[in-house]
Amino acid sequence: MADLVITAANVVKADGAETATETAGEAITAGQTLYRHTDSKLYKAKDDTAAHAAAIGVALNSASANQPVTYVKSGDYNPGAAVAVGTFYGVTDTAGGLGVISDRSSSDFVTVVGYATTTSNIKVAITQTGVAVA
Repeated sequence: MADLVITAANVVKADGAETATETAGEAITAGQTLYRHTDSKLYKAKDDTAAHAAAIGVALNSASANQPVTYVKSGDYNPGAAVAVGTFYGVTDTAGGLGVISDRSSSDFVTVVGYATTTSNIKVAITQTGVAVA
């Protein structure tokens, strides 16, 4: 399966979701997965290395480099795309991408972002495994 096709304007946190705001290190679009770089700024997560795959959340707003970006780090949010109930989603090989975990292939580092509880909701429960698919 391909990455979710996200409509940035539809990405919204649910009541009670835990969020944080930090500085973007590059242009980020709402709905993209994020990791914290060694420069302490947020960049688009990608499953090519353990460091890049270590997602900390999902962007709730779009931001240019050096602007604030708010992200959901736990709790529920609308991912701006239809999702399959009971399916786990995580970091993909597209920078900032979000896709079905079972679609990861050899050498992809696995980070679970969360799982779908309805067709328009993902419960963020991040697990950074640091492990690549064999």
